[in-house]
Amino acid sequence: MTKHLTEAQVAHFKRHGYVYPMRAIDAHEAAEYRRIIERYEASSGEDVNRTLKIKGHLALPAIVELGRRPAILDAVEDLIGPDIMLFGASVFAKNGRDPRYVSWHQDSTYFGLTPHEEVTVWVALTPANSVNGVLRVLPGSHSGPDLKHVETYAKDNMLAKGQTLVGIDENLAVEMPLEPGEFSMHHERTAHSSLPNRSDDRRIGFAFFYVPAHVRSVTGRRRATLVRGVDRFGHWDADTLPEYDCDPRSMSELAQTWGKYKDGEVRQAADMDAPQ
Repeated sequence: MTKHLTEAQVAHFKRHGYVYPMRAIDAHEAAEYRRIIERYEASSGEDVNRTLKIKGHLALPAIVELGRRPAILDAVEDLIGPDIMLFGASVFAKNGRDPRYVSWHQDSTYFGLTPHEEVTVWVALTPANSVNGVLRVLPGSHSGPDLKHVETYAKDNMLAKGQTLVGIDENLAVEMPLEPGEFSMHHERTAHSSLPNRSDDRRIGFAFFYVPAHVRSVTGRRRATLVRGVDRFGHWDADTLPEYDCDPRSMSELAQTWGKYKDGEVRQAADMDAPQ
């Protein structure tokens, strides 16, 4: 008996590696989350695509709250079971007429997890469509091995390392359009990308990264937050969650995590000869 997804949606995810659309919050709530992000952006004077990358939930309690929404966790539980860890959250904000894009990639090659059971939830705060850079996936790509990536560090690539798959057949891509407050889900091995925003308004979304509690890091001990169920395994240290916006304790942890990622301490699992 599923909690949020239909049996058909669960079967679609298992076969194709993605499913959409589901509703997490209403459009008014989505607009309020957008205001929270843009208020943070204005007060910090920094690009949220950098400061709220990797573990953006450490900056704002509102992000933690959204990542704990029952509608989202019910859908996640339908796919990975009742004991759920949130190990990361990222904001992806493309400005109007923004040349930035997300290249084709698989999260599994750099998340450094085993076994490969992570599910990404992408929540739209604005419309996401073919004009403004909707998320695209390659159906069935989750069922094979990790594919070879090239780290390009391209200027307009929104990924931290510009990691890019080569040889992707664009004709096989499927778009996942969403209205504000809706979300999509994809497997960590599902190849995905998004194009530049050709509209006049921003396209903003949250990506939340969930794993069942038995999944562990292959790059040393890392931090996560138990958002549902029980952690019977102890593979993760606890995140320092913010008690208020820009809590210095959690912001310090966020800065350390970003530094480790950029310095290569959190390396691609493929480079670690991780067990599969």
